[in-house]
Amino acid sequence: MRILYVLLFCLFAKSVVAQQSASRSDLEKRRESIMQAIRETQEQLEMTKKDKNVSLAQLRALQNKLAARQRLIGNINEEISEINKNILSSSHEISGLRLNLDMLKVRYAQSVRYAYKNRASYNMIAFLFSATDFNEAIRRLKYLKKYRDYRKEQAEQIRTTQTKIEKKIGELNTVKSQKDVLRAAEEQQKIAVQQEANETDKVVRELKGREKELAHNIDQNRKAARNVDQAIHRIIQKEIELARRKAEEEQRKKREEQARSMNNYSATNPSNATTGTSSKITVEKTNPATNTITTRPREPRVASNTSSYISNLTPEVAALSAGFEHNRGRLPWPVEKGFISQGFGKYQHPVETKVYLENNGIDISTNPGTAVRAVFPGVVTSVFFAGLGSVVVINHGEFFTVYNGLSSVSVKKDQSVSGKQTIGVVGTNNEGANVVNFQIWKITKGNQSVKLDPAQWIAR
Repeated sequence: MRILYVLLFCLFAKSVVAQQSASRSDLEKRRESIMQAIRETQEQLEMTKKDKNVSLAQLRALQNKLAARQRLIGNINEEISEINKNILSSSHEISGLRLNLDMLKVRYAQSVRYAYKNRASYNMIAFLFSATDFNEAIRRLKYLKKYRDYRKEQAEQIRTTQTKIEKKIGELNTVKSQKDVLRAAEEQQKIAVQQEANETDKVVRELKGREKELAHNIDQNRKAARNVDQAIHRIIQKEIELARRKAEEEQRKKREEQARSMNNYSATNPSNATTGTSSKITVEKTNPATNTITTRPREPRVASNTSSYISNLTPEVAALSAGFEHNRGRLPWPVEKGFISQGFGKYQHPVETKVYLENNGIDISTNPGTAVRAVFPGVVTSVFFAGLGSVVVINHGEFFTVYNGLSSVSVKKDQSVSGKQTIGVVGTNNEGANVVNFQIWKITKGNQSVKLDPAQWIAR
């Protein structure tokens, strides 16, 4: 029972270590992703530093890098925690293997002592010839062979267990070394965080001396955002109305087609038109004054539901919309390289702390001249200028993607675009940053337009 307990414990410890290894692998991938984001942000920061005057773009890059380093420290701490769990599990596994080894040695010593004490009776020839018949001799021969095999198996188990212990100790020492490396990396990141925090405070102090310029930029950004917001609302309402008209036109054509079909049937089958034998085609009506019966074709029944934009979508567009929703969290970024410098929703101005702004999408900072691309197939609904750059709106059925702040546009209205197709070039905002503002809107069943957080839709 003790041996069985030890074996079960070892198996459990192995499964725990395997799960921890998988978790550590995910943490290592996340750490590499964060470090890549820090490198990309540093590239953007170096570009903003070329301007002698500090800017909000430089401050946002510093804040983004500072936040990324803090996430990196948190990730390193998680990795260290997983390593500690791994060390504990490995230590328990080693203890179990050593306990098993001790029991194997005891059992082997017992069998050796027993064999030595009874060596006189183990003379094979005497043991075999003392059998009463041939069958008993065969059984005694098999017994001797099994006993020798058992002792060999015991010795092999001892050697195997010793090898496992040595291997596990080696792995444990490697993991402890990795822990030391992570501890050193954590200390380096903490030093970098302190340095970048000091640099961020310095930039904030310099920017606070330019209050008039900041106030002017804030006012410009608010007006531009309001213009874009109103324009998108008008565009979506126009699309809802257009879909309704198309649906009504389709229903009108269906009614006319069914009416023509019934009239043709009545013309070719006059007997059915007067006798009312076909209840699907004619309707009988009694005139009380003359007590006569007249017949007329039955009116075609076509479902009429043109109030909902979603119900008015064609099967092809509905499939496109479903595909967009299915790719939530997997959509490509609107630029090939960059970082999110401002998230979705209401936020506090980084310098004027009493001022709160609202972002209808996410701001993605990137390199100058970077191509902006469609994140999913669709049709260009509108292209317009909004004060601080050009805007492209693409229809994906229930969903609309908005690309705001382009310096130039390479698509036109009603043009079909494919996923990752270039639609324009990123522009420079009034903060001196190369930023594209990316938005996602959705039409609900009640024909209401709602804004979604694009960070939840693009690939992480």
